[in-house]
Amino acid sequence: MASITTSIFELLKIGPGPSSSHTIGPMRAGFDFMRLIRELPEADRQSADDLEIRLFGSLSATGEGHGTPRAIMSGLLGSQPDTCGADTLEQFMDKDKSFDLDLGGKTLAFAPGRIIMDAVQHDYAHPNTMIFRLKVGDRILLERIYYSVGGGFLRWDGWEEPERGAPLHPYSTMAELKKHLRDKSMRLHELILANETAITGATEEEINLGLDHIIAVMEQAVENGIRTSGVLPGPIGLQRKAAAMYDRARQEYFQGPGFIKALNAYALAASEENAAGHCVVTAPTCGAAGVIPAIIFMLKRHTGALQTEVREGLLAACAIGFLCKHNASISGAEVGCQGEVGVASTMAAAMIAYARGYRFQVTENAAEIALEHHLGLTCDPVGGFVQIPCIERNAMGAVKAFNAYLIASTLDESYQKVDLDKAIRAMAQTGRDMSNKYKETSEAGLALSFTEC
Repeated sequence: MASITTSIFELLKIGPGPSSSHTIGPMRAGFDFMRLIRELPEADRQSADDLEIRLFGSLSATGEGHGTPRAIMSGLLGSQPDTCGADTLEQFMDKDKSFDLDLGGKTLAFAPGRIIMDAVQHDYAHPNTMIFRLKVGDRILLERIYYSVGGGFLRWDGWEEPERGAPLHPYSTMAELKKHLRDKSMRLHELILANETAITGATEEEINLGLDHIIAVMEQAVENGIRTSGVLPGPIGLQRKAAAMYDRARQEYFQGPGFIKALNAYALAASEENAAGHCVVTAPTCGAAGVIPAIIFMLKRHTGALQTEVREGLLAACAIGFLCKHNASISGAEVGCQGEVGVASTMAAAMIAYARGYRFQVTENAAEIALEHHLGLTCDPVGGFVQIPCIERNAMGAVKAFNAYLIASTLDESYQKVDLDKAIRAMAQTGRDMSNKYKETSEAGLALSFTEC
């Protein structure tokens, strides 16, 4: 099996919610297609009179609720996820309002409402498929088929892995990773840092600065969420809960149940910010963007963890996220929410253990316990919005991560019978067996039950 070559900053990406596969990936697709248009011969650009965009799979089934047309429109107009404003998508709420696209010497009017929601069931290479076509009459001047494969990652027909350095310590499984750690007497965060440097060419200082920025964005999402009340956008009319939960936890001085209420509040806060389309970090996806920020907030404000400890814990979390992505999936459209909140909880459990000073065996055990108890978790968003059950599911994922850490750090390491590699394989198999109705299409589960009420 090929070694993992994913960068930390590919897994942890800054961008607008509410869904990395439905907003960040499509925004990048829009930006890329406009780049391709501007590389066409001038005669083709001048003759173009139509832009056709079709969405398939869960992008079609839940794209309106997830804000996909707005994200594509934003990308076509030059926005990129890591630099766009918090309210970038809000200017496209009126789906019939046209905007002038600069094709390079010619403008073409286009409105989000012209994006076509095509077949949910299809034969393309990935459930989240987008087809972009620039046309003159019925003739296609330019076409690209994109796949939003989860976590904001974007692929297309003909895509090739970009050239990058080889990892200094190659691994594709937790067993291989642990062998490196034992044979070379390394700490986990040191190995991940060394690989990141080898793969990307970035210095350790640059990587640490990048991690600090990621941590700051996560903390800001929590801060914003616990200070904000009101109703989230969309027809559900869902009330924000984080601020009220945080106030109750504070009244209880964060002691006993107050501590768990605070942890819930932090996860709800970042997840509500994501649902509002504001800036979050894919950890590993937007739909699961509340879990790791909640743990970071808890570590720094309730246990006194230092920035270096949090940073090292986040590197350990990335190692777990890499394994889950490489050997299973982090896409709700492929494996359900076990690949989103489940993986986020798994990463967060490892993060707590590692930040608290435990070595890799307790860290792995914590991760495995968290993943084991998310297996089979479906993705069934009500109305196609990342609100019910997604927001509270982030809170549950954070609490499960903390509990997985408690179990792993309290009991003897040898008690653990299932390792992380086995749990990841189980997630992949469960995802393959899961009906597509439970993979981000809003065709079953709570999504269907809600509409029947």
